[in-house]
Amino acid sequence: MIIYQVYPRSYFDANNDGIGDLAGIEKKLDHIASLGVDAIWISPFFQSPMKDFGYDVSDYRAVDPIFGNMQDFDRLLESARRRGLGVMVDMVISHTSDQHAWFKDSRARENGRGDWYLWADPKPDGSPPNNWVSVFGGPAWRWDAERRQYYFHSFFSSQPDLNMHNPQVQDQVLAEMKFWLEKGVAGFRFDACNHIFQDPLLRNNPPRDDSSNALHPYGFQVHLYDQGRPEMLPFVERIRALLDRYGAYSLAEVGGHDPIKLMGDYTGAKRLHSAYSFALMTPDSSAAHARRVISTLEEAIKAPATPCYALSNHDKARVATRWQKGRDRDRTVRQNLALLFAMKGDICMYQGEELGLPEAEVPFERLQDPFGITFWPKFKGRDGCRTPMPWNSRPHGGFTTAEPWLPVDSLHRELNVETQDARPGSVLNFARQVIALRKERPELARGGIRLLDAPEGVLAFVREYEGKRLLCLFNMETAPREMAIPRGARAILEQDTAVGDGNVSLGVSGFCFLEHALPA
Repeated sequence: MIIYQVYPRSYFDANNDGIGDLAGIEKKLDHIASLGVDAIWISPFFQSPMKDFGYDVSDYRAVDPIFGNMQDFDRLLESARRRGLGVMVDMVISHTSDQHAWFKDSRARENGRGDWYLWADPKPDGSPPNNWVSVFGGPAWRWDAERRQYYFHSFFSSQPDLNMHNPQVQDQVLAEMKFWLEKGVAGFRFDACNHIFQDPLLRNNPPRDDSSNALHPYGFQVHLYDQGRPEMLPFVERIRALLDRYGAYSLAEVGGHDPIKLMGDYTGAKRLHSAYSFALMTPDSSAAHARRVISTLEEAIKAPATPCYALSNHDKARVATRWQKGRDRDRTVRQNLALLFAMKGDICMYQGEELGLPEAEVPFERLQDPFGITFWPKFKGRDGCRTPMPWNSRPHGGFTTAEPWLPVDSLHRELNVETQDARPGSVLNFARQVIALRKERPELARGGIRLLDAPEGVLAFVREYEGKRLLCLFNMETAPREMAIPRGARAILEQDTAVGDGNVSLGVSGFCFLEHALPA
């Protein structure tokens, strides 16, 4: 699977109110199809008070009016199907909005939903039941005066966590999935999978040995008890059994404590199809780090499951900025794309990654993300990767004729789709080229991966399938590198590379895919 992530608020604004919508995504499906991807994953468009921009769901079976209505979704689904694209829905099942009818019932202990959320009594002195803290800062427990108990929230206090230990809650969540499966969606991306279950004994998390780099108290703890719980595994199997009835696909987002191990735990023949973590969404672009990630994933995730590789998404600074390291931007971006599509398994590409968009500069007075507003300027939040997609060089990048919800970066306007589409050597056309190569070459599409020893700063691996082999080399450093290669190797894709008979010179941001007969 090659999956293209769409952040609907920022893709295209069809009704010119400054916010992207489902009709806007439908209008731009030809662009997505031209990339050669298999499916689109749409970040949440459910009804929501938008305290966390859709990741706080108040009704799983309704489209929020800012994105359109259910008829718009049905048209999008059918238009995507005609183009050979699946549509994946982003399921947020660790928590809901505090405006959801379930939470209102639970707070009032009505309709049998009293324990649908994680409620706990205070300690005798009135303080929270344990030391758990929120991902977004502060205690993870919010006092509710109506119920006279605390409720747990992994994220904002307006996002109470469901009590997934309750079988009724599990049944209801599966019913919400079935609603979308009946509509014909291709599958789900599951948000924050490591946060779905908590320790029923509410044990305190232990302190982290080194918290010197922590942004806020969340980083002071080892999160053994508020996430990543083993109770998740039987529920994952229930999800897979439902999906198999519809032939649907599943992708887990996994973070937290020891995420790659959890990726392995959550995937398999009777569990989810694939999973990704944030392991390659850090500032570390070294060959050694990439090698560690690949090696660890190969050990953790076993067939028939596959890892999913992603370099960017709606929560992390764009890879074009994180991994530039003073190098030429376009060359670095091409290397990033070549690396991404050389990986084994499923691939996620975030909107604008095909254009090589860098992280946008959003001034404080235009910030929308409360996470960034709270921790500015140490942390500028997630708005820099969420700004509108630039379609042309007109005002606001052609995203809208109104004032957009986030400003369009001036550099993004220069890197717009229309301009790059017309230029054969653009990053956009390179993205199409490397995706087409991945689909043409069985080694890249279905092959195994074998890491090779290489000079410092060079990531080297072989992709192999039924006797066909490609040697993939990437110079991840800021100085040229040389490496011995098999004689007779032939480059089928390269940048800043000189291939000799038995050696290769890799320039800064250089990479190459070499076809050769490598001894078994």
